[in-house]
Amino acid sequence: MKNDEYPPSEDTFFIANNIENEKGEYALDIGSGSGYLTQLLSDNFLFVVGTDINCNVLQHQTSYKTNNLICCNGSDALKIKFDFIICNLPYLATDEIMDIATDGGAEGFEIPKKIFDSAISNLATNGKFVFVTSSLSNYQKLIEYAEKLGLKTRIVAKKKLFFEELILIDAVW
Repeated sequence: MKNDEYPPSEDTFFIANNIENEKGEYALDIGSGSGYLTQLLSDNFLFVVGTDINCNVLQHQTSYKTNNLICCNGSDALKIKFDFIICNLPYLATDEIMDIATDGGAEGFEIPKKIFDSAISNLATNGKFVFVTSSLSNYQKLIEYAEKLGLKTRIVAKKKLFFEELILIDAVW
C-alpha cells in the first residue's frame, strides 16, 4: 500500500464535474483517497462520510481534509443509509492487485464487485450510487451486476482519454 496521499486525477475531476449539483442529507464517498470528492460533497450534503481501505492515506489527507473519515473495506463498517454514494472504483483490469487505488482484478470486476456488495446495504430507498469505470475493464459486466442487485442503471457521461474512455454510471435503488 502507498503511504502518501493520492492526488486527484482525471477520473476524480470527471466525477466532480458530473455531481457538483447533487444535494441531499447523507452522502458517502467510498475510496475517498485525496478527499477531493468528499470535500465537494460536504458543500451540498448535511452529513458526509469518506471511507478508504488505506488508513495512511486518510491520516495524511492535507489538501482536501474533511471530517468523518473511516478506514474500512468499502463501507463495511457503516450502518447508516445514504441517499447518495459515489465511488471512484479501482477499475483497471489486472491479473493481480498491485495498487489498491486503481487495480480492479480480473476484468476490472473483482474489486468493484466487493465494493458494490458492501455499498448496497448502505444505500437508502431511492438512493443513488454513482461510480466511474473504464472501457479498459468489463464495464458491461459491472452494469449487469448492479442490475442483478436491484439497481436501475444508466450511463450518465463518457470522456475519451488518450488510451481509454471513462464511463460514469448512476444506479438508483
